[in-house]
Amino acid sequence: MSITGNTDLRIAVDIGGTFTDIVLQQGERRWTGKVLTTVQRPAEGFMQAVQQILSETGFKPAQVGGIIHGTTLGTNALIERKGARTAFLTTGGFRDVLEIGYENRFDQYDLMIEKPEPLVPRALRFTVPERIGANGNVILPLDVAGVKAIVPDLRREKVTSLAIGFLQGFTNPAHEEQARDILLAEMPELSITLAAEVCPEVREYDRFSTACANAYIRPIMQTYLDDLEQKLRAAGFNCPIFLITSSGAMTSVDVAKRFPVRLVESGPAGGALLAAQVAQECGLDKVLSFDMGGTTAKICFIDKGLPQMSRSFEVGRVYRFTKGSGLPLRIPVIEMIEIGAGGGSIARVNDLGLLTVGPDSAGSEPGPVCYGRGGSEPTVTDGDFLTGRIDPERFARGAFKLDRAKAEAAMGQMGAGLQLNAGQLGLAIAETIEETMANAARVHAIEGGRDVGAYTMVAFGGAAPLHAVAVAKRLGIQRIIVPSSAGVGSAVGFLQAPIAFDLAQSWYQRTRELDFEAANRRLAAMREQASALIRSATQAKLVERGSILMRYIGQGHEIEVELPDRPLAIGDRDALHGLFIDAYTKLYGRSIPHLESEILSWSLRLGTVPAEVQPLAPPVAKAAAKPDLQRDWIDPENGAVSTLSICERAKLDGGKTLAGPAAVVEAETTTIVLRGFSLGVNSGGYLVIDRDTGGV
Repeated sequence: MSITGNTDLRIAVDIGGTFTDIVLQQGERRWTGKVLTTVQRPAEGFMQAVQQILSETGFKPAQVGGIIHGTTLGTNALIERKGARTAFLTTGGFRDVLEIGYENRFDQYDLMIEKPEPLVPRALRFTVPERIGANGNVILPLDVAGVKAIVPDLRREKVTSLAIGFLQGFTNPAHEEQARDILLAEMPELSITLAAEVCPEVREYDRFSTACANAYIRPIMQTYLDDLEQKLRAAGFNCPIFLITSSGAMTSVDVAKRFPVRLVESGPAGGALLAAQVAQECGLDKVLSFDMGGTTAKICFIDKGLPQMSRSFEVGRVYRFTKGSGLPLRIPVIEMIEIGAGGGSIARVNDLGLLTVGPDSAGSEPGPVCYGRGGSEPTVTDGDFLTGRIDPERFARGAFKLDRAKAEAAMGQMGAGLQLNAGQLGLAIAETIEETMANAARVHAIEGGRDVGAYTMVAFGGAAPLHAVAVAKRLGIQRIIVPSSAGVGSAVGFLQAPIAFDLAQSWYQRTRELDFEAANRRLAAMREQASALIRSATQAKLVERGSILMRYIGQGHEIEVELPDRPLAIGDRDALHGLFIDAYTKLYGRSIPHLESEILSWSLRLGTVPAEVQPLAPPVAKAAAKPDLQRDWIDPENGAVSTLSICERAKLDGGKTLAGPAAVVEAETTTIVLRGFSLGVNSGGYLVIDRDTGGV
């Protein structure tokens, strides 16, 4: 469906693990809201949020020109193993690729190492004789009878979804397509995913794992999206609905139903888009995006106004922070680190008598103890409440009252042996989670060769502004920006997303022997395929970005090199090799002389032209803001009870300054300014917090 109607009025909805955030925007005006996520029935929470904001603003469903949505439903299904009954069909002799994986140990010294269980158990992995060569030629025709022979097994095992992945299928999808057609003729109700469509790239484990993940969540996502569409139409909405992909692009519902694996990081992607916009508006080349919600915290580096991108991602890690302990997904994704550090992260005292926080979360059901919804284990939010960081009267717009007595009782029970009162325990929880997040940022920076102290932090999400200054202080960051509507930042970011689609395809070429005419034909075919997937959503002008994955001949890993914005010519053979050398030297600090390079994969992103960003003027200090009130809090600088100045964000216009310790309160979050930091407001209404000269 093409965008029609009042395109100036749009709604963005982000379903998180604890809260469902909503933004309604018309031109420069914006309305926001939060409701608790209905975990078992996410569409109900979605509709509750939509109906609430329409009731508050007086708009009618028919006036809305577009709905943009991000959800964690697919991600949760993968992590919790609550997907469809899925089977896998592959080439004879390769049944156990999903089990063998990379044939390595992500922790060499763990004798009791646990590897991630494949989404498809061995009993539901089937093989059939066939073989496609590395050049795409048919070596052994597909055994049609062998494909038909698995039908009784699929029916007996009540399989509802199937992934088909044949060896070298990315070079020639004919056998995968033939097997699909045979099975659909026998079982038309079966949902089938082809690895050659979802991930047409080298490395069979990554390709098969991605195809199985897509198949595993496809029926669930299709049911959810069908239900959501039906509810929206019944409520009177006749506008198009878009989903946010992990690469930060909007896509149609039909494409989302077909490739739901591309949505696994849709919520965090929206936050990175917001941070990128802030970077461009404020003229910042180096930005650290800090997104902390109720369940997780996400950290992403934004360089020169663009989020870092990746072609790989892991989900459901057995060891939460250990690379290699999860299921690999080969999808375009905004590169970030995600940790179990949110407002709902649960605090405990371990067997050694040490305080630990997370990674598990109380979520929205039952939620933190102070919510009074049945939670019994203290969380970060309980700690923030008891230390005075959170105003109980303004929390969640007063949707429910926070219960101090229950929070104190739970905190006392948890820390009975630590000889600390409830407030001191709350402070200890905050400092523990802040160091966890700071350490994650340090590691992420080191892995990318970055000096984290040279970055400006952009903080958003319901919990991030509460802890951003403390995390920045630990990292040596001098400036923190809290944008408007920070509490629903990811949903705001959705509104900046282009309509786009990313394609990647492996096609091996030695760089100096590149068949540039064949390369141009391949890129044209990819462009046509991407266009077909997004033209149903928009007829706007499209722009493209092409890149290739290159490496030195014989190496095992590749780096990305951007293609010129024009057809390739014979002279580009040397030019591409030179670009690779530059990229390699920048990443590793050296190059390897006299060694040739090779190209493994080609990728193309086709999408609408990004909206023009208007620059914002920095804060101009004119007068100190007068606090609206004051309350007691536990100052983390000395652990003592002291006075905290409270200001309403809506009253902080340009020119007002505020010295810490202070709190700036708004509907969806609170920004804490620590002692030694001062706050100003730029021309866009963003809070700009700077470390004082000579401050602590």
